[in-house]
Amino acid sequence: MISRTLNLAAVGALCVLAAACSKKTGAEGASSSQAESGKPPILIGITADASGQYANSGDSDKRGIIMAIEEANARGGVLGRPVKWVHMDTETTPATGSRVAERMIKQDKVAFLVGGVSSGVANAVSQVAQKYGVIYLNTNSSSATEAGENCHRVKFVWDANGSNFTKASAKGAIETFGKKWLLLTNDYVWGHDTAKATKKVVAESGGEIIDEILVPQGTRDFSAILLKVQQKAPNVIAAAVGGDDLKALRAQVAQMKLGDKYAWINNQQDWPDIYGLPRTDLFGVFGTTWYQGLDLPGVKEFNARYAKANPDSKIKTPGNVFYNGYWATRSLLEAVERAKTTKNHAVIKELEGLRISAKDRMQHHDAYMNPATHQLQQTIYLATADLDSQTPDELFKILSHTDPSQVVDKDADAKCKLEPLESTPVYEP
Repeated sequence: MISRTLNLAAVGALCVLAAACSKKTGAEGASSSQAESGKPPILIGITADASGQYANSGDSDKRGIIMAIEEANARGGVLGRPVKWVHMDTETTPATGSRVAERMIKQDKVAFLVGGVSSGVANAVSQVAQKYGVIYLNTNSSSATEAGENCHRVKFVWDANGSNFTKASAKGAIETFGKKWLLLTNDYVWGHDTAKATKKVVAESGGEIIDEILVPQGTRDFSAILLKVQQKAPNVIAAAVGGDDLKALRAQVAQMKLGDKYAWINNQQDWPDIYGLPRTDLFGVFGTTWYQGLDLPGVKEFNARYAKANPDSKIKTPGNVFYNGYWATRSLLEAVERAKTTKNHAVIKELEGLRISAKDRMQHHDAYMNPATHQLQQTIYLATADLDSQTPDELFKILSHTDPSQVVDKDADAKCKLEPLESTPVYEP
């Protein structure tokens, strides 16, 4: 344990010297916990963005992971061992994600890696994880490539992808709003994959893509883009824009009073991206995997646990990002208990056979892990702003929910070629 403490101190010293390095740890107290149990702690490396385009979602992701860890410790830990965590900012940058993963595995000796919002970062982390055989849970990245061509035996994807959301929304939107579609696409892997899936579903449903406008990451002035949108006069605008970019887009669309002029389909909407926005900015229909206002058993209790565990958060209610971080971590720790070991091969097998009841997940349909792609198949919800609600945290209402079997991404599934388990290095923290 002395070497572990010195290792944390050494890394902390390096972080003081390197401005780009930001590290927080939940390992304080690990020494006393180990003394009580007689066993070393299980250390989880949290690879969540704390800066960049997805900083707000990264914070929610991390909080969900930590709440699951704290609940496990309150039950006595996992395999009689306390669970601790260490966090470093992946900065919404793939190169930083690679460095963080390498450092956590080689220096901190983490047992598992958990966290991810940017698909580019998640892919970078998973490549390092596969090299060492470390199980990585990609909690919130939504590119189809994550459980498709960039799948790995050690990586498990906990969010629905752009194709899943499109299948749940596009056909009905064409029938309701019209066949002329324009795409607004964040210019990186998630945006492009989502746009590709949208084009396919729209074509199959008899619609037409009249144009696609690429939105560079970090865009804050959408005036030129919105002028072009008006010139094209689409029936439907399908936006695959996320994070701080989406906040800026929503604000400017509302200012120009374009929210009601077109039918807006936001393929996926993360709670941190809209929290605090006025209801006038919440135009359109969007997809999500969970909402804290669902009228299902356990939701109110989950919300109360969130409030108790996160009194310092500016986001006062949990959302889909927090939910994914929480459930990924909880399911991982439960898989370790069932496997009766932290050895990666045994835990991988447990996760590949995972099935969670709708009641436990607080969703409308059972969720299950696809063993061939390592993507969790789950309920897809379509929602829109609730303009009648007077409650600040109940910003939208659910329009529909879709069984996961109805939105399977067969194209992405076909591209996933998981490495054989026997070729994955044995890793037993």
